[in-house]
Amino acid sequence: MVPAPDPSQEAQLLKNIPLFGELDEDDLQRIADLMVTKRFKKNNLIIFEDDLGRNLFFIKSGRVKISGISHEGGEAIFSILGEGEFFGELSLIDGLPRSATVTSIDDVELWVLHRGDFLELLEKYPQISITLLKELAGRIRRSDAQIKSLSLKDARGRVASTLIRLAEDIGVVRGGKVVIKDLPLQRDLANLAGTSRETISRVIKKFEDEGHVLKVENTLVFNDFNSFKKEFA
Repeated sequence: MVPAPDPSQEAQLLKNIPLFGELDEDDLQRIADLMVTKRFKKNNLIIFEDDLGRNLFFIKSGRVKISGISHEGGEAIFSILGEGEFFGELSLIDGLPRSATVTSIDDVELWVLHRGDFLELLEKYPQISITLLKELAGRIRRSDAQIKSLSLKDARGRVASTLIRLAEDIGVVRGGKVVIKDLPLQRDLANLAGTSRETISRVIKKFEDEGHVLKVENTLVFNDFNSFKKEFA
């Protein structure tokens, strides 16, 4: 049996979610009391596209991918989200069906907030609304950048842009270098970059030969992320 989470600890963990970063401890505790914890094994479907949306999800641990169906009938991956990020907000705001499918990449633990509670929080805490708007604007900008990359860049540029986006979304800083742990499968990287698995492998190997990155098993290390971003963003 999994032990019940400590409510006070849950409130402190919520502080790491940007949406709640400006709230005090009492407010965080009130929000924690509204949350339900759910766990999903790796490669489980969490949200189905076109389903009705009743809940907002916050990632406590693990990663998920946001995807849809391409014109060819295959999977089109829009983004990968990690710890501290959230998904499912659009349906809660406009009341329309889910716009994408969400699948766990790893074993994930989520906090779940019901739509009614979420809307009440937006009314009660204006700072949450402001932070939400900033986050949505950032996602729109990243989506625009992804569309431009797929439309205007060659395969090398698309792979570079995909790695940059992943580094910014799920990368961590270690020893002054940006590290992507548990790099997504080549299939998923190829999907994000709009290319083939073979091209992903070839381009990353070329980046290694040029000294931009170091790939050790499933971990990718940028030797100088700022320079890489400046050259390829």
